[in-house]
Amino acid sequence: MTDNDSEPPGAASTAFGRVSAAVPGWQSSAGLLASGAEDEVGKVAGTEDSTPLKFHVALSPDAYLQLDDVVSTRREIPGRGMIVTSGVVTEVVARHEGAAFGSDVFLIADGILPATVQEIAEVTTTRVDPECYVPPRPGEVAVRAAGMARDAALYFDRMDARIPAGIGRDGEPIYLNLEFLDGTRGAHVSISGISGVATKTSFALFLMHSLFTSGALGARAVNAKALIFSVKGEDLLFVDQPNTRLDESLRAQYAQLRLPASPFASAGFYAPPLPSDTTGRPHVTGRTSGVTAFWWTLAEFCQRELLPYVFADVEDEKNQYTIVVHQVTSRLRRESQPAGNDGAVTIDGTILRTWPDLVDFICDKVTDDLTRADWAGPAIGLGTVNAFVRRLRSSQRPLGPLLRGDLSTVTDHPVSHSIDTSQQQVTVVDLHNLPERAQRFVVGVVLAAETARKEQAGPGGLLFTMVDELNKYAPREGSSPIKDVLLDIAERGRSLGIILIGAQQTASEVERRIVSNSSIKIVGRLDAAEAGRPEYGFLPPSQRQRATLARPGTMFISQPEIPVPLAVEFPFPAWATRLSEVADPTFTTSTSTAGQTTGGAARPDPFNRLPRPENDPWPYDTDDGAIDEPPF
Repeated sequence: MTDNDSEPPGAASTAFGRVSAAVPGWQSSAGLLASGAEDEVGKVAGTEDSTPLKFHVALSPDAYLQLDDVVSTRREIPGRGMIVTSGVVTEVVARHEGAAFGSDVFLIADGILPATVQEIAEVTTTRVDPECYVPPRPGEVAVRAAGMARDAALYFDRMDARIPAGIGRDGEPIYLNLEFLDGTRGAHVSISGISGVATKTSFALFLMHSLFTSGALGARAVNAKALIFSVKGEDLLFVDQPNTRLDESLRAQYAQLRLPASPFASAGFYAPPLPSDTTGRPHVTGRTSGVTAFWWTLAEFCQRELLPYVFADVEDEKNQYTIVVHQVTSRLRRESQPAGNDGAVTIDGTILRTWPDLVDFICDKVTDDLTRADWAGPAIGLGTVNAFVRRLRSSQRPLGPLLRGDLSTVTDHPVSHSIDTSQQQVTVVDLHNLPERAQRFVVGVVLAAETARKEQAGPGGLLFTMVDELNKYAPREGSSPIKDVLLDIAERGRSLGIILIGAQQTASEVERRIVSNSSIKIVGRLDAAEAGRPEYGFLPPSQRQRATLARPGTMFISQPEIPVPLAVEFPFPAWATRLSEVADPTFTTSTSTAGQTTGGAARPDPFNRLPRPENDPWPYDTDDGAIDEPPF
């Protein structure tokens, strides 16, 4: 593949295997129309209104158009030359011309009543070149655009750097403009759809695979990273392993997109430690190697002022207990001192080694009459303090495994318990074993740390951050520290090189500013009620209805340059999405990086020593017990 970023407009170019000799304007398209080289499908209809933004095509008896086909027509304008208007088919209707009643169809079928079957396609304009917005005239020839004319109609010829997003309904690749993904002209992606059917996570992973392997990033791919928060099982802990279900036909789909049918080559995996385990083993069951446990020491918790993220539930901004949160946070930073090498802290002569110990200590300080003013703040009522205490105590169980002062950090690499995105291209943080409150804490703290790191490092690298269930972290109503971090990324992350890829079941429940700042909007299968929300106003009525019927693997993509969302189908994942798709379930990985542990050793099977019956039909069954799901 040749990177044509530096080629001047009008130069011959090669992109993703397609060679095109570019010429000024759309003279090439007009020439194809005039010569009849394109597939003529009919003529511009005169029975329907024709406007510069929408027109209708009456189809020839031996021709057809389907939804999402690209159609072009031309019109000669005195003094301006030939105007080419192209668009995407958004509706097709068929009717009997000559029938007056519903029962006439039987007479027509028997040959008694004369009538003609006529199909008319509605075409929504995507491009007019040159920009002279006049309506296509009835009777003008309409063709199905292909090749270079199709690329021009969909603005692919104007994309200096483009990445494959899937295959269109016409069997040809659909592209995204990288400039609306990398922050050059826009950033951020919003993916919506029903859980388990819309394949949001699968498409987000395919998008990142396309970003890293298509060559569109060029030399920047070296410093481009991905941070993925996994909240639905251990499926994403195998993205560095090839998928055993990938056959030749699926490989051909990747080849058509000029992408390798391979897993992610550079990946690191993190999981929380086992509860009540003092060895720091990761809490995973399917993957037994190559996973690093992560946690925060109590010393880090105090010095980095992480207490506000404990109160990550969305609350009313008028609640007064937040004053106590910030007062205690400042007090912890000033008063805490490291105690030993296991992350414990000493405050006022008291050694604290576990999160429950620290919670009890804080509660004693803010409720004691002698220390309340110093720790909770002056003029703070007892009711406000009690509200703070109730919420703080409720965090002991969910956050206990993550905030530790009883795990030794004296190793060759002292930061081995921290999530580090710099040592591999893709970093997967597994959260599915954590309660919802702990998930919020991890997402908020990690994103805040990455934002601070990018601010210090300056522009240069790119960090694509995938957050699933975005409506849980940044809901439309209320406020929280995590929501503030996500809003900050949505509004100025583009300048820092942090790109948010948010996935949610309902975009209508996500903070408006996050959705509106997303340059790329993607929709999979939608609930009928959700499809009618204003947040999906970018979908034409026909696509809203189709979104309620879309099968897994079909997505509707809206990007700024193309007025009409495009329907695409993306290939089956080339990486394993569950343990049963891994060729060798006992695999070990070489992707663990410097400073990371290899995770817990494989736990012995307690039933392994039991004798197997001689007639066992599945002596080597390695099924992980997962319910078989759609291929996405």
